Amino acid sequence: MTGAPEDPEVAVPESLRGQVLVASLNQIYNWGRRNSVWPMFFGLACCAIEMICTAASRFDLARFGMEVMRPSPRQSDLLIVSGTVTKKMVPQIIRLYDQMAEPKYVMAMGSCASGGGPFKEGYNVVSGIDQYLPVDVYVPGCPPTPQALMFGLIKLQEKIDHQSLRTVSWYRRQPSQDFPVPLLGPDIVGLKDGEQLRQLAQAKADSPSAATGAGDLEQNRGGG
Repeated sequence: MTGAPEDPEVAVPESLRGQVLVASLNQIYNWGRRNSVWPMFFGLACCAIEMICTAASRFDLARFGMEVMRPSPRQSDLLIVSGTVTKKMVPQIIRLYDQMAEPKYVMAMGSCASGGGPFKEGYNVVSGIDQYLPVDVYVPGCPPTPQALMFGLIKLQEKIDHQSLRTVSWYRRQPSQDFPVPLLGPDIVGLKDGEQLRQLAQAKADSPSAATGAGDLEQNRGGG
């Protein structure tokens, strides 16, 4: 009650008042974020059809504060990757993820986005988008039903509820680093392993067998 004297039995000790304040800020901050998650749908295959159905009036995503589907990564909090992720599409997905503002989350919808699905052994299919981006929620199924997608969205809200301003990655002194966009050539090359690849190439170039092979090649060219 306003104006009531403070009860010494329930008074917050001086050493804990800062922690209580942070806990209260966490509750308010997380409540606002969990009820205003704006997804950006990235439909790649049949999972996208179920995703579109989930956004229709029958399932009413507005109950969870997620009805605002954004076409721009600048206005999105959640990237839903739904369908088969091919090597040609990975650079575009990562580029869109880098353009999203913090805090941001990723959901892998369906077996293909989670681990490759029935096309896992395909020459042009990536065995899960989590090889390139941090995935927060996996929604299994081939394809998942709208109810399964909504369950995944609720699980994301539960994850948001337990986040703390002290530990989240987007509240830090150092600027956040973008994820390197892979290069697509004869095969896809992840630039996050660029330093390791350079070391392997240098070790191969410095090995005696490499030098012998280069000398044989020059000798063959001269003899031809």
